[in-house]
Amino acid sequence: MDDLAHMRAALRLAARGLGNTWPNPAVGCVLVKDGTVIARGWTQPGGRPHAEAEALARAEAASPGAARGATAYVTLEPCSHHGRTPPCCDALIRAGVTRVVVALRDPDARVDGRGFARLRAAGITVEEGLLGTEAAALNAGFIRRITQGLPLVTLKLASTLDGRIATSTGESRWITGPDARRAVHALRARHDAVMVGSGTVLADDPDLTCRIAGMDPVPILRVIADARLRTPPGARLVREAALQPTWLLTGAGHRPSALAPYISAGVEVVTIRRAAGGGLLPRPMLAALAMRGVTRVLVEGGAGLAAALLRAGLVDRLVWFHAPGLMGAEGLASMGPLGLVALSAMPRFRLEATRAVGADVMSEFVKE
Repeated sequence: MDDLAHMRAALRLAARGLGNTWPNPAVGCVLVKDGTVIARGWTQPGGRPHAEAEALARAEAASPGAARGATAYVTLEPCSHHGRTPPCCDALIRAGVTRVVVALRDPDARVDGRGFARLRAAGITVEEGLLGTEAAALNAGFIRRITQGLPLVTLKLASTLDGRIATSTGESRWITGPDARRAVHALRARHDAVMVGSGTVLADDPDLTCRIAGMDPVPILRVIADARLRTPPGARLVREAALQPTWLLTGAGHRPSALAPYISAGVEVVTIRRAAGGGLLPRPMLAALAMRGVTRVLVEGGAGLAAALLRAGLVDRLVWFHAPGLMGAEGLASMGPLGLVALSAMPRFRLEATRAVGADVMSEFVKE
């Protein structure tokens, strides 16, 4: 029972790192000795220090040698390779930890059981699999990037009950209320990147930041999908690129002079293969993000980008903020064409949670 409680605590600690640790996973660690928690740690912003190193440092600062004989509860297999920091399994061995309980094996080929082997070779008892399903769900983005070369994709929709996002004249501010908008900011903080299409940039001129104090220690990466280079150089996403990292995904063939205003503003331009119709191919687009370390992407619009990702089967989660109002057929739809000819081809999601946020409702779905 204590093992479960301590691992649940480690998972809660790990969740603090979501959106702030990429390309590293978000990991939690709890050190327990003689039934008492002596230190806690979680992966710090930017991915370092790792959770184990953070917990061990706190234990040592409180009382030198405190971790000797302790049990470490860790949500992901301790790393065994030298990167920018030494291996966490070596740190656990040096600290004198005698038992390590781990929720999930690390799928990274540089680890993948090697951390366990090194700990066991040092005489440490290793137990794995406790709350592994929960740990896999928490780090689904990291696992997706390592095993499939893609990030986890969450599609956010904010619409009326009949799925409209603006009036026929384009008025959209605000369909949902301030509580829902605050929830969106919190959602952004738990993702590595926020992505929109050029249509959303033209219509709304968003800044895509998290404006909740204390929830954005690492600046959120803003990504624009813009095959035709329609984004105005004067858009906020471009103007503020020197302060907030911004990537522009676009097709090949643009003149250097056309790209120069974005590059000089600090935007990183990434070239993506085009589809037959001229738009960006969804899978290569996401693969380019994953190759650069992104594990979790929040897609906030527009209708064309959302439809392209859904048609390609690349949306893993859907968060729908629905306002208690109706707009009618003349309103702008939240979704572009999906090209469905049969109900069996309809993208389907399973409801995971729903709650009121002020006057609106927030529903979370996962891909079936």
